[in-house]
Amino acid sequence: MAGRPTLSDIPAGVPINGMLFGDVMSSDLSAAERARYARHLMLPEMGEEGQKRLRDASVMVIGAGGLGSPALLYLAAAGVGRIGIIDDDRVDITNLQRQVIHATAAVGGLKVESAAARLRELNPEVEVVEHNLRLGVANALELLSGYDVVIDGTDNFPTRYTVSDACEILGIPWVFGSIHRFEGQVSVFNFEGGANYRDLFPTAPPPELAPNCAEAGVLGVLPGIVGSIQAAEALKLILGVGEPLSGQLLVIDAKTMRMRTLSFERDASREAVREMSEELVMAACASQEKTPEPAPGTVLEITPADFVEKSREGWNPFLLDVRRATEEAIVSLPGTDLRITHIAVPQRASDIPQDRDIVVYCRSGGRSDAVARWLGQSGWDRARVWNMVGGIHLWADQVDSAVPKY
Repeated sequence: MAGRPTLSDIPAGVPINGMLFGDVMSSDLSAAERARYARHLMLPEMGEEGQKRLRDASVMVIGAGGLGSPALLYLAAAGVGRIGIIDDDRVDITNLQRQVIHATAAVGGLKVESAAARLRELNPEVEVVEHNLRLGVANALELLSGYDVVIDGTDNFPTRYTVSDACEILGIPWVFGSIHRFEGQVSVFNFEGGANYRDLFPTAPPPELAPNCAEAGVLGVLPGIVGSIQAAEALKLILGVGEPLSGQLLVIDAKTMRMRTLSFERDASREAVREMSEELVMAACASQEKTPEPAPGTVLEITPADFVEKSREGWNPFLLDVRRATEEAIVSLPGTDLRITHIAVPQRASDIPQDRDIVVYCRSGGRSDAVARWLGQSGWDRARVWNMVGGIHLWADQVDSAVPKY
């Protein structure tokens, strides 16, 4: 990203990657911190302000295995203030060939406990948050919420898609890494609205074409290379320096020690698919509230043009916006009665009337369709709930061209 500012160019209070570091900056570094991070403080791109940003930042690392091991160690060594770890596995003797955060004495113990203990030994000033569980659609939003950056160290496609969708919903950039025998890959997704995992991998390959380390094997040092690069990308995102691997896939060949970068872009034509993927997360949140599973069938649909025509004839439905607050700040349809982020609808269901017709809208119709389906299965009369197909974008085409498409 040519021309990206350095720390010295950015005054306090200016958001970097969505984080107002200047507003929340803690006290000056102590003498002990200056000694520990002396080599950082010598860097013109970092200095004391940069080190304080690291101290005020938080990173969630999913997986305390081959990729997570070096990433966790270097994040703690760098002084990242809060580090989360998600892993539900136990240390096995076969892990030690590459998962260098664990010791032989830890075999049989929980990986999160072993990793956390090592990080606290390395840097007792760092807060380590342990999650001995598996990340899935039912808990992804809760686990990742509140972190500035996510590092993915998993080894399966379903979890990566879940991470991708959750980070996009939460607006968190995440650093992807993968390893296979002698090859590694690294990329940064969801950075400032940039390309995401589904843009690079729209569909997962068959399981037989994507074996994990246990099935295919891996050069033990390779995860160390890839995980360290992931940590470097996370630090760059926090500091706002350098050029992140956004829209770029770094491919590492350990046999020849050659690296190449492949470019890819955000697929604008896939926006509806992107929004529909969020239905999985919303459904998971709904299931936590013990709501029934959606039954097969379609929901009522209405176009923006038909909505306007019926409204002119006296129809007065409850207009529900299920986009995020940042989207509402861009544009909101006239007559909107309430905005609730779609994933929060189950928790705020009491705010939605059951004695009125309801029209749900979003950016392009995916999230609103999911909400309309949920309402129809949760006590609202199906015959009185409509999804506004096409959302904001079709409104701009059919009703008001001045409405921005974003």
